[in-house]
Amino acid sequence: MSRRETQMTIWYWEQIGGILIEEFLVVPRAEGQGHRLLDGLIILGEKKQRMPVGTRESIEGKDVVVVQTKNTRLGMYLMGQTLFSAQLIRRLGPRSVQSVALCASSDRILQPMLEANEGCKVIVCPPEVCRSTQTSASITGKPTV
Repeated sequence: MSRRETQMTIWYWEQIGGILIEEFLVVPRAEGQGHRLLDGLIILGEKKQRMPVGTRESIEGKDVVVVQTKNTRLGMYLMGQTLFSAQLIRRLGPRSVQSVALCASSDRILQPMLEANEGCKVIVCPPEVCRSTQTSASITGKPTV
């Protein structure tokens, strides 16, 4: 994750609280498969805490938020990460999963397509956080949780 994307992920976590684990390893590298990292994993209902990058934590039976972040307009790459990361994290047994595409601006065609998938949503970061020249009518400065 880039420095700006890290700032965006932290901004979102500060809005909802819980435990933040950056670069959460959801699938380890093994023969025939690449490793898969989540930009952020937030465990809800816990004391607000930012864990060291790459921390391993059991999420079985917990409510979690998967965060995939891009300092760009919502695109199909970020949509795929958001959708499939939710499926990968479900294999670890959480009680509930929300999956967030965190971006600098939305896309009026793509956002409804992603949000048609249960638990998936798009959050647009305020420009002062992502420092992007892109703008979007949907920027509100607060996530919809």
